[in-house]
Amino acid sequence: MTENRSHPLPYARSDRDAAEQVPDTPQTRAPSYRLAFADEDFMCRPELRPVRLQLELLKPELALDEHGIESTVVLFGGARIPEPAKKDTARTKTLADLSKYYEEARKFAQIVTAASDGRKNVVVTGGGPGVMEAGNRGAVEAGGRSIGLNIVLPHEQAPNEYVTPELCFNFHYFAIRKMHFLMRASAICVFPGGFGTLDEMFETLTLIQTGRMDRVPFLLFGRAFWEKIINWEALADAGTISADDLDLFQFVETAEEAVGILNGWQDYSRRGSLPGR
Repeated sequence: MTENRSHPLPYARSDRDAAEQVPDTPQTRAPSYRLAFADEDFMCRPELRPVRLQLELLKPELALDEHGIESTVVLFGGARIPEPAKKDTARTKTLADLSKYYEEARKFAQIVTAASDGRKNVVVTGGGPGVMEAGNRGAVEAGGRSIGLNIVLPHEQAPNEYVTPELCFNFHYFAIRKMHFLMRASAICVFPGGFGTLDEMFETLTLIQTGRMDRVPFLLFGRAFWEKIINWEALADAGTISADDLDLFQFVETAEEAVGILNGWQDYSRRGSLPGR
């Protein structure tokens, strides 16, 4: 990100650099003397939370705009799902069996990226291991770029090696991270996962159900998995959701099946961004 216009006043960056060259005195060493925007301790105060929220929303937004990203295909999925070659190291037999979805995510990202012009329908993942790694890996193998939206966690926090470096972001706030997943979304693909995947899936479904987000292709990979952990029909039978809400998503098993649905979606190939960004 660079200064893109000139004006007669000093740029913030220039004053920040100049402030580092002042004489070393008790006054200049005092925390109160630091430029507010260059004072990390000040920026981390609880009272500055609204500013941090704004910055975390704005920094990736500016970067994605500068790189010409118009729309994305979102891949949600479990960090613990291994690639098939490493399924013997999985902690449970179920995780080992689910390793096939690592390969489907990888293949799906390859196909989507190969059909992309690098601006529309760019693959975005959470930037971590498992299914997320598979998505970014597939994009690299197709010769394209992909986005990773990482978040600071006690574990699994480093971005995977396949995320395009200039499109790799780190977040403190889950809520802002989820906004960035959806602000350019032209399709949502959800692979088997845990609490994080469920959180992302249900928040997105809620936004679509309530009309707060345009309807987009919403694909759940692995019918057996999803029907085992969520009794969708029971929600409709109880009346807590409408029977029509079950039409907001579709089950798929393979990358090819998913791509076929996306290609048949009326707005998929030409969607640029969602209204109300």
